[in-house]
Amino acid sequence: MAFTAGTLALAGCSSKGGDTSSDTAAAPSGGTSSSSSSSSAPAATALKPVLPAGDGKAKCASGLSLAYIGTINGDSAALGQAIRNGAKLAVDQHNAANPGCKVGFKQFDSEGSPDKAPGVVTQAINSKDIIGVVGLPFSGESKAVGKAFNSAGLVTITPSATNPGLSQNGWKTFFRALGNDASQGPAAAKFISDDLKASKVCVIQDDSEYGTGLGAAVKKALGSKVTCTDDVKTKQTDFSATVNKVVGAQPDAVFYAGYYPEAGPLAQQLKQQGYQGKFVAPDGTKDPEFIKAAGQSAAQGAYFTCPCVPADAAAKFASEYKKAYGTEPQTYSSEAYDAATIQLAGIDKGNTTRAKLLTWVKGYDADGITKHYKFAADGELSGTVAIWSYVVKGNEIVKYKQLS
Repeated sequence: MAFTAGTLALAGCSSKGGDTSSDTAAAPSGGTSSSSSSSSAPAATALKPVLPAGDGKAKCASGLSLAYIGTINGDSAALGQAIRNGAKLAVDQHNAANPGCKVGFKQFDSEGSPDKAPGVVTQAINSKDIIGVVGLPFSGESKAVGKAFNSAGLVTITPSATNPGLSQNGWKTFFRALGNDASQGPAAAKFISDDLKASKVCVIQDDSEYGTGLGAAVKKALGSKVTCTDDVKTKQTDFSATVNKVVGAQPDAVFYAGYYPEAGPLAQQLKQQGYQGKFVAPDGTKDPEFIKAAGQSAAQGAYFTCPCVPADAAAKFASEYKKAYGTEPQTYSSEAYDAATIQLAGIDKGNTTRAKLLTWVKGYDADGITKHYKFAADGELSGTVAIWSYVVKGNEIVKYKQLS
């Protein structure tokens, strides 16, 4: 997500793993890259994931920590909390299995804000025990702090920030554990055209780094099928002008590029004014909070696109997450779990400085619970990425189909 994105997720055909409940941990290649797997998802249906527990024999000095940096209490807090919880579960499982290598877990609340993120990132950088970071979730805040992480040599793996430009800044410490909007945008457009049979589409975007980038990608891919557009602002609550424009244009579908705090009220107000077409949104909207904000009636049948793998692809993780937190894992919980696991595996292999852990991540080549992880020189996943679609049914967001 540029923030975090979506209710409808699109996934590449080879990126989905099977149920990993009986999988054993595979050994990553460590600081060297193997040419045996060039895709972000292996061809085999079942992944052999590296798991946080490892072999239980890890030894390391005390005083090492990983950090989660991202929203905890901001406007889209539910998205950040789901990511934070996934990362924390990995650390907790690692520590329970490895009494000789206890790794700390520190949390910094950016509130998802590009203005607040630099301050908390400075705090994390100055905490010398922190040698790796899971985050930041959103694209705008990620853009604001990438240079600082790069200067500090502190590795970051984002489980959710999707703006393609983030990997084009020359940062050597930035890694992305999912596909970006250069993949999600065209996949969403194809889904709207081919699956939903929409020939007239309104594209509405918010003013975030995420929304503007994804909105542009979808409009480009849809081409002449875009018959109306509009811009809204984060924290906006009255969408009457936008709703009137949509109702007047009578599109077959609306694509909203932004987050659930605005998407929910927009969907509700469209419904109230008689809009009968499809409502489609990305990963930043794919959260149960969207249903609460829209109301169940307006939310029904809303679709989402997301470069995130459905929960049933990692049933054991989903069960463990629910046991730990009393709720199902949400968008990017499992990707955050993988992002933390990659770094924990490095620590277990003796990579206990920022420089060594960075080298470890650069050369990583192993399965996680969601996909195969191997990073290109710019920090993007190598090979094909996964996009899935989801739909609201009742009080739940359920997988719809794989988009490739």
